Amino acid sequence: MDDDRPSDTIWKRDFPYESAAEEDITRREFTRYLVAGAGVMAAGNVGLAAWTQLRSINTGEPRRLIPLADLAVGSTHLFRYPTGDDPAILLRVADREVVAFSQKCTHLGCVVYFEAGEDRWHCPCHEGNFDTRTGTVTSGPPPRPLGKIEVEIRDDTVWALGYRP
Repeated sequence: MDDDRPSDTIWKRDFPYESAAEEDITRREFTRYLVAGAGVMAAGNVGLAAWTQLRSINTGEPRRLIPLADLAVGSTHLFRYPTGDDPAILLRVADREVVAFSQKCTHLGCVVYFEAGEDRWHCPCHEGNFDTRTGTVTSGPPPRPLGKIEVEIRDDTVWALGYRP
């Protein structure tokens, strides 16, 4: 051997076997953190979904809509409730019975209207149909019933009392 050569080769000096970054996270630890974070997010989403399904929403202030005499049996009245941006429809079903619903279809928000000949609420966009008195889905793609507006007749005037989506 030649005594003039350094004892360590160049590559050992440039690429030492031991690393100064021993405090870095290993792949296994990173995977653990990743799975734990995903689990926390999933649990949060499940909690949020449960909360939205279990809470009872009733919005809107009581408001006078129309005198009962101005609405014939089987006819409808368009109005906006609970806000000015929410189209709604009122139907006089019988002499002293009225029902009201949001006019937005629960499928994609198209406008529903009353078909007297078929005795149903109908959405022409995707052929969704709803029960006249309850607003429940009878056919088509809508995933849930129409938003119900609580109404009552007070002194021969129809009043909206609240909205339940």
